[in-house]
Amino acid sequence: MELTQITKRLKIYQITSIVTILFTLVGFSYNVYRLEQSEINSNIRTSSFEMLKELANLEQIVYASHYEKDDKAGNPRTGWVKVGIIQDLSIICFDKNTMYTDDLLKTWENNWSTMKDNRESADKIVEKIDKVRVHIREVLKNLN
Repeated sequence: MELTQITKRLKIYQITSIVTILFTLVGFSYNVYRLEQSEINSNIRTSSFEMLKELANLEQIVYASHYEKDDKAGNPRTGWVKVGIIQDLSIICFDKNTMYTDDLLKTWENNWSTMKDNRESADKIVEKIDKVRVHIREVLKNLN
């Protein structure tokens, strides 16, 4: 073989090696991105389901307090804990848009003391709970 043919084959080999390395790096980078996105989605799903459970518990507290006049099952202190948990989980679930849980917290602050005897107070709290639920469903539907 001539020196020019060997040089030509070496250049083709080097180009093939460089292209292979580039494809490998692109593939690896995309794989890392997808794994990271999958973990984020998993965290959002988990926190969303936990929030839904806590919202149901909070709604049960409101109903027990208002309709059953049950001071044990409708204990507002337990409600404060539930609202706090919901607020904490919303940071994971909603990223920076925690407006719905902030509204729930404000509504709870303003109405927890009268929810037992005032239907309007209980309805306001339940309405905010429903808004948070709807927003959670939207977040879950939009996961990629």
